[in-house]
Amino acid sequence: MFISAGHGQVPGVTTPPGLFDAVLFDRDGTLVHDVPYNGDPALVEPVAGARAALDRLRAAGLRLGVVTNQSGIARGLLTRAQADAVNARVEELLGPFGTWQVCPHDDAAGCACRKPAPGLVHAAARALGTTAARCVVVGDIGRDMGAALAAGATGILVPTPVTLAGEVAAAPAVAADLPAAVDEILRRQASVAAAGQPRRRRHVLVARPDSAGDVLLMGPAFRAVAAHADRVTLLCGPRGRAAAELLPGVDELIEHRLPWIDPQPQPVDPAAMAALTDRLAGFDEAVVFTSFHQSALPLALLLRMAGVPRVSAISDDYPGSLLDVRHRVPPGVPEPERALSLAAAAGFPPPPGDDLALRLRADRVVPGDLPPGYVVVHPGASVPARAAPAGPLRAAVAALAAAGHRVVVTGGPAETALTAEVAGDAGTDLGGRLSLGELAGVLAAASCVVVGNTGPAHVAAAVGTPVVSLYAPTVPYGQWGPYRVPAVRLGDAAAPCRDTRASVCPVPAHPCLSTLEISAVVAAVGLLSASSKPVEVAA
Repeated sequence: MFISAGHGQVPGVTTPPGLFDAVLFDRDGTLVHDVPYNGDPALVEPVAGARAALDRLRAAGLRLGVVTNQSGIARGLLTRAQADAVNARVEELLGPFGTWQVCPHDDAAGCACRKPAPGLVHAAARALGTTAARCVVVGDIGRDMGAALAAGATGILVPTPVTLAGEVAAAPAVAADLPAAVDEILRRQASVAAAGQPRRRRHVLVARPDSAGDVLLMGPAFRAVAAHADRVTLLCGPRGRAAAELLPGVDELIEHRLPWIDPQPQPVDPAAMAALTDRLAGFDEAVVFTSFHQSALPLALLLRMAGVPRVSAISDDYPGSLLDVRHRVPPGVPEPERALSLAAAAGFPPPPGDDLALRLRADRVVPGDLPPGYVVVHPGASVPARAAPAGPLRAAVAALAAAGHRVVVTGGPAETALTAEVAGDAGTDLGGRLSLGELAGVLAAASCVVVGNTGPAHVAAAVGTPVVSLYAPTVPYGQWGPYRVPAVRLGDAAAPCRDTRASVCPVPAHPCLSTLEISAVVAAVGLLSASSKPVEVAA
């Protein structure tokens, strides 16, 4: 049994292999040159390389759709018939699309379809027989990326001269032009395909001796390995043990603190390394999962010394005879996809029917006793640079309560003073009271969670709860943001700490999150709570 996000598979539809089923395009500025409020088919001009790029997607079996805001209809600048005529001309020049989803409203309407609201993306996914989580949205402005994130889809921004610098900084992925976006989609789609015919293994070791959030992001890859193995053992560290116990597909755990991975390493203990080497003997194969800044080679050496006959890992460094499969991944790929690509390269492609979302074992998730539908605010983070200051979060809790939301504040045992401060008189303080399994149960019943780039964001994604991501840009959002779950990104994406990987904020006053607008938090919660879906339990 596992907890499956509500944005998972369509009932009765088998998910085919690959990351994506469909690609949804903005129209103006993305597929065709932007002519403001165009009602004249004669003015339609495709962007360079559009037809050939779209035909490549069609040849790869991906379904195509268009999601377009046309506020000129509401403003009386063109009719719906004129908009439809322009769309027909686009299709005449660029080939067929499986669905056209048009929002005829302007911002004053407050509709659920005008981007950055997710309505068009969800409608297009339904029309194409899939879900938003298995769609890519390609557009040229921040509204397109906002709609993609709010729906739980993958977003790729193709900037034009009208794209704002802040929109580029906040985008989960950026491509130079439409053909380059298609190149990236097809590369990512192919990255999880098996290299040759998969074969059955008896006992496979997978390794990710890192923090809880890092371990949770490996879930889809671990399930892929488990689909082709009789037994899977996970080597984890003490910081990731609680998360490892929640993952489907893992039969056994080995816990060991590795001094080349742990952020506060102890001196190397030869006796402990010898004991670990002895424990690693007997596996038929090993797949070593690491972050982009970590080396798999020390563990690969121990595995060779233990006699493991086949070892796979991502390694830019020359591995000599330590690796049988030396895999390489370009920077910026989402961590779950990075891991899936390694699993596939090692001969463990995802099984048919797996939607590749994060998941947890239902028997390890402890249901809470609160009536469902509340908002969770989790103020802490694994490193200080990623945590929003307590003052703005306390104000956000008060504002959410004033807007009619029930608010629950969560945190670890060392964060009770913080959670009490943030909860104030407006929220229910659960700081220090929950195990990770209990936290998962609380998050599963929430309408959304407000949280930084830390483990509980990935717990929320694994139970299908939308995330208001208070994201410090010290690491790329596209790589570490909430995966395949509806989200809104808040915070200054272009702050000076961008891409520093700092654990302590290097900029005075922590500007990326200290300038958080409380009204933006309330609006994001309203947007995501309105589209929140119930959690499904599947066998």
